[in-house]
Amino acid sequence: MKQTEILAPAGSMETLRAALRTGAQAVYIGGKRFSARSSAANFSIDEIGEAAALCHRYGAKLDLAVNTVISDDEASGFCEYIKSAAECGVDAFIVQDWGCAELIRRCVPDAVLHGSTQMSVHTAAGASMLRDLGYARVVPARELDRDTIARICKTGIETEIFVHGALCMSVSGQCYMSAMIGSRSANRGCCGQACRLPFSAVGSKDRAALSLKDLSLLPRVRELAELGVDSFKIEGRMKRPEYVASAVNELKAALDGNAPDMKLLRGVFSRSGFTDGYYTGKRQDMFGVREKDDVISAHELIPKIHELYRFERKAYTADFHAVIKAWLPVVITAKCGDISVSAEGEAPEKALNRPTDAAALEKQLSKLGDTVFSFGKLTADIGEGLMVPAGKLNELRRDAAERLTEKIIRRNTPVYTISGYIPDAGRYNPPNRNGRLPLRTFCRTAAQIKAAAELSKYIIVPEELLSEEILGSVDTEKLIVSPPRFITDEDGLAERLAELRRAGVNRLYCHTPDCIAIGKRLGFKLHGSFTLNVFNSYSAEYLRGLGLEDCIFSVEADLPQIAAVRTELPTGAVIYGRLPLMLTRNCPIKNEVGCGKCTKKLIDRTGRELPVICSRNYTEILNADRLFMSDRLDEMKNTAFGAVYLSDEDAEGTRAALSGRRPKGNITRGLYYRGIST
Repeated sequence: MKQTEILAPAGSMETLRAALRTGAQAVYIGGKRFSARSSAANFSIDEIGEAAALCHRYGAKLDLAVNTVISDDEASGFCEYIKSAAECGVDAFIVQDWGCAELIRRCVPDAVLHGSTQMSVHTAAGASMLRDLGYARVVPARELDRDTIARICKTGIETEIFVHGALCMSVSGQCYMSAMIGSRSANRGCCGQACRLPFSAVGSKDRAALSLKDLSLLPRVRELAELGVDSFKIEGRMKRPEYVASAVNELKAALDGNAPDMKLLRGVFSRSGFTDGYYTGKRQDMFGVREKDDVISAHELIPKIHELYRFERKAYTADFHAVIKAWLPVVITAKCGDISVSAEGEAPEKALNRPTDAAALEKQLSKLGDTVFSFGKLTADIGEGLMVPAGKLNELRRDAAERLTEKIIRRNTPVYTISGYIPDAGRYNPPNRNGRLPLRTFCRTAAQIKAAAELSKYIIVPEELLSEEILGSVDTEKLIVSPPRFITDEDGLAERLAELRRAGVNRLYCHTPDCIAIGKRLGFKLHGSFTLNVFNSYSAEYLRGLGLEDCIFSVEADLPQIAAVRTELPTGAVIYGRLPLMLTRNCPIKNEVGCGKCTKKLIDRTGRELPVICSRNYTEILNADRLFMSDRLDEMKNTAFGAVYLSDEDAEGTRAALSGRRPKGNITRGLYYRGIST
């Protein structure tokens, strides 16, 4: 069985020490900015340096999460931050934003990049593309089953899998609920966890229909290791040190072939127990909330768990050699592997009673309790009748241990090439807005497709709707085929898309890196969805370099930000429709009332109704209100085209939407005016 890394979270220095002392081989942290857990304590630049030294002291790695999207006016600050973090010696950067990844490469050309789970990679094709783009590791979506994980592990990129901790209801990177409801964007690190609030298919006030149990795959980690997983990731940068210590300890036990203490882990923190998530493909008994009994158990267990990390963990064995000769300085040499250091003291004294011998030396040199070293063996060259006081030996031991530790830290700390790059968005061709704004329309029914064909430049159509009848009645040059937002049958989808390609459909709507990878391989013209979370000029330019013809800008951007973007990639904006707030692999309605009694909606605590649309292998939860900007198009500067998202509109409603008429019911301006919290 391969050796798989234990990767622990840390939101504070205390938690970092707990993780390392318990046995974590790597730790991931976030800084004060650009981290997807902005409400954790997080680390200043000075603390990042201290954290890197502490990790490297144990031979562990430090991964820095910079897994938020950034705006153009943050690029300069981001670059300075990255350079400072590289100087601290972090081992890898965890990245979501395409533009951030490119900026990191320009600032630190030899930096190690890990693709965050917020990139929403969930196929071998997507993982392979990241590998080819120079990423060292991918953190795939948490919604994968065993077979898909196995496929990704065979692509040649390191694979990091979540094995313990909280589960989001939505696929990471594809959740806009917190942003739309409270202007707190998950993609900007400010998730307000709206999903933990009351939601119900039938209006129950005490139902949390979007709250999942915590994940734990600890009983299956040996199987995961055999699949080829490189890193086992524990979730929880906002959790207490005791939570991290217990999770690391039980993960170690499971890897050693022992049964992890799931009762202990449930007591430390859980939501109605644990689930094995999507690993088996069954998706049963996954919903749960934090209960009173869970909180009481945690309070009782914390003192016991604290014992796991009270003392330094012995990460190395140190051998000692002593030279004690008359009239010469005492020399103590400490050796760990091929690293050795020497500490030199005063010349020995003439022994009046008992001379210093090997036993006396070992007694003092083996007192390594406050270090990361265990005592190995001792060799000594001692002259006759000489004595070194115990206090002097203790000083030499401490000096040697400190020198050895410093040398180990230096060896384990990467040294990077840091450039003088200063971000510049570069050239810019403003879109030609003479006349009517070109429209492209996402359709969900055949009636919508036929009506939209009259008024749209392009029609975005789910691949399962592209029947022979549709292909025969609509100009294929107007069609953009939309693959599933979550791909569960990669080979089957590729065959279906190849078939559509032969039928004359040559444009593909790209929701995630997976779609880009599959589309490039099949020779499609690529169009980017807003779900690629393009939030800055650098991301847009990077996707242009990957071959995209255009892209819809992030729906979390405000109008001034969109107007400030500088890119040669034509960018559009959503101007109408119920935006999908969540992409889920679990149907909350099915869990609550069953498919036979489907209400096709969720009701929040205020009585607002959110439509729910089921596809083959996933569910989309839509906003209660329709976005409407058709009467404000003159304010949408720098926009090359408008995107219309249809849901339940009939043919007449489709024509009304495309003609710019205000819809019935409540409307929203989205985040175009109010923006998001930063």
